[in-house]
Amino acid sequence: MTSEKTPVEFERVPAHIAIIMDGNGRWARKRGKQRLEGHRAGVENLREVLNACVEFGIQYLTIYAFSTENWARPREEVLGLLNILNDVIDTELEELHANGVQLRHIGRLERLSESLQKKVRQAIDITRDNQRLILNIAWNYGGRDEIVHTIQSVLREGLAPDEITEEVVENHLYTRGCPDPDLVIRTSGEFRISNFLLWQSAYSEWYFTPVLWPDFGREELQKAIEVFASRERRFGQTSDQVT
Repeated sequence: MTSEKTPVEFERVPAHIAIIMDGNGRWARKRGKQRLEGHRAGVENLREVLNACVEFGIQYLTIYAFSTENWARPREEVLGLLNILNDVIDTELEELHANGVQLRHIGRLERLSESLQKKVRQAIDITRDNQRLILNIAWNYGGRDEIVHTIQSVLREGLAPDEITEEVVENHLYTRGCPDPDLVIRTSGEFRISNFLLWQSAYSEWYFTPVLWPDFGREELQKAIEVFASRERRFGQTSDQVT
């Protein structure tokens, strides 16, 4: 996972980028193709983005692959997306592991077949010691569902109300152990957060682009990081306090 391009230097690099990979269906429709062909093109594009993340020094990448609401899509599309997940594990795991990518899953695995759940867990286990890039795959994930899951987990531990702090909540989120995203990117021109990382993105910088996901490659990621680097992050303070 290397690049022969001229090294890029940024004033500030986000440690953690999260991406809502939107626009696969529109990309396919513009080309007279089926929606699933757009999803497969999106997977191909992810390779370039992973390479660019390593090149640019990104430590964590979280991708929104399948939401809890996506089950309502046409059955053919849902089955096709599950097949893509299965195929990606089969075809990409060896290279991802060789390139030092650690795979993590955020969301619920329960609705996947037992065989696919097993593949996901094996991929996580095989790559667990890799540190070059942490890749969180949000599959069957929803921000509200994550908060419900977190509340349930805290209650099972029997904590008193006064014992529940932000740190306690963060330690029960799917993303525990990961820093909050510095930058959240949404492709395709939509201006919605779509139930993605509701807790974690409280102080993230957001970048919206009209570029459809299959076309969002290295140069587009570079643009997003450059915009991020130009912004002042205040986390509720004044400009004078952070300068």
